[in-house]
Amino acid sequence: MLKTYWNILVFTLLITSCGVKKSLHDIPDVSSYNQSIPARNQISDSTFTTENGLLTKNKYAQWELYVAGDPYQIGLHTGSLSQELMAKQETAFLGKVEELVPSKTKQYLLRKVLAWYNRKMYLHVPEEYKSEILGVSKYAGDTYDYVADDYLRLLYFHSAHDIGHALQDLALVGCSSFAAWGDKTEDGSLIIGRNFDFYAGDDFAKNKIIAFIKPTNGYNFMSVTWAGMMGVVSGMNDQGLTVTINAGKSDIPLIAKTPISILTREILQYASTIDEAVAIAKKRQVFVSESIFIGSAKDNRAVTIEVSPNNFGVYNVENSNQLICSNHFQSDAYATDENNLKQIAESHSQYRFERMEELLSETPKLTVEKAVSILRNTEGLKNKAIGYGNEKALNQLLAHHGVVFKPEQGLVWISANPYQLGEFVAYNLNTIFKNEPSETAAKSFHNNELTIEADPFQFTQAYLDYETYRVLSREISKAISTDNHVEPNVLDELIAVNPNFWEAYYLVGTYYYKKHYYTAALQAFQKAQTKEITTVPDQQHIDWYIKKIKNKLK
Repeated sequence: MLKTYWNILVFTLLITSCGVKKSLHDIPDVSSYNQSIPARNQISDSTFTTENGLLTKNKYAQWELYVAGDPYQIGLHTGSLSQELMAKQETAFLGKVEELVPSKTKQYLLRKVLAWYNRKMYLHVPEEYKSEILGVSKYAGDTYDYVADDYLRLLYFHSAHDIGHALQDLALVGCSSFAAWGDKTEDGSLIIGRNFDFYAGDDFAKNKIIAFIKPTNGYNFMSVTWAGMMGVVSGMNDQGLTVTINAGKSDIPLIAKTPISILTREILQYASTIDEAVAIAKKRQVFVSESIFIGSAKDNRAVTIEVSPNNFGVYNVENSNQLICSNHFQSDAYATDENNLKQIAESHSQYRFERMEELLSETPKLTVEKAVSILRNTEGLKNKAIGYGNEKALNQLLAHHGVVFKPEQGLVWISANPYQLGEFVAYNLNTIFKNEPSETAAKSFHNNELTIEADPFQFTQAYLDYETYRVLSREISKAISTDNHVEPNVLDELIAVNPNFWEAYYLVGTYYYKKHYYTAALQAFQKAQTKEITTVPDQQHIDWYIKKIKNKLK
């Protein structure tokens, strides 16, 4: 798919550049906003303050950001406070891009394609968010100016989630979410859990930010994010409205419109009920398919708003106080949608959906602690061992973050690294937004009493073996692509440290096949078939190898 997408975009670039120049020169007018440049005070190597902002690292190695003001000031203060983190995120993200596209020629073409692809995005992003991004961009470094100028580069980054799940060969996203309320929770109030499985490299996930934003217009809100990102992927406002996103199956888009994270930011800032969230979602044109998971304290329930370039649906559960969402749509609007039906049939989305159903059925009254336990679960259906890192698991051991909301109480829990295995650190929005930044300077916002302890799994040999597997799998994948030699004991170790994961046998089989050791390759692929293979295309690829090898051995 990635090759096809590349060919389409390069071809389109060659035949047209319509509208690119205008987009390259579009800069938001911020003259109506406060123009003062914030002075940053460094209190320690991990705590910085401005007049209307604070950035500090808590004892769980999470960064906490508090910023107040008009859109441009929010951007300026955010950029000033987090400029070093922003440089690290750019390096981590663009380093991943360079890993995927190592050719300098293709990188050059990719930059040209990016400008063409995003040529209409500026028309679909509200001016206040462009103003924020402009403010942040004043503190962007010079290292990546060759990609695009600072403002455009940061604007483009807001479509990374959308592009990532459209190009599914990049395997950037695959999220799981659930909610329960009424008779499904211990105290009757709404509880929401979600894993955000956006993977852009280990370094990208190291410096997650928990942002608390107090805008001059709209509602105060929190968001789990990263430096330079003004959109929202997981968040809750002070009205008890929550927003998370789950990618759906999309056609390959040929033009960027409203990035999902910008749409969800608008919902979070300006909606207090489900109906208000739906009204905002209907206003915007998106360019990929997405389930927007909305929880509402005022409504004491949750729904999914299912958006795509040419369709719109809202899914309400009937006769139930439980909602589950993975990476396919459930509303009547998509009942016959070919992309969605293919996603259900061929991907790991339906499997994770059923696993959430299974775990929730074993938990008649959901609590925050039980929600965290579900998010951390690494097993398959019926508690089957399916290998660590399997995308059929709710915990794929690659998530950027896990989060649990209790909207009515204004409470949120966010996972500390690694993955969802660190502490789930608690925050209370009701107390945080009562304090001005000057009153809270140099203090962490987290609630130590409500924080949930780390998962003991991260201290086991099984976890250490998984980390070894990740290193070895990359080493062997690289050897396969470069036709380098791998010692047999390394191949044996790959399987030994993750024996239930089909991918280990697949990598060994592929290596042996490339080296023309067909009998050994056949044995590895046949062993892979006995494991829980992630997707139908993966299964088909293994079947293809086996058929080809058997023909060679005749």
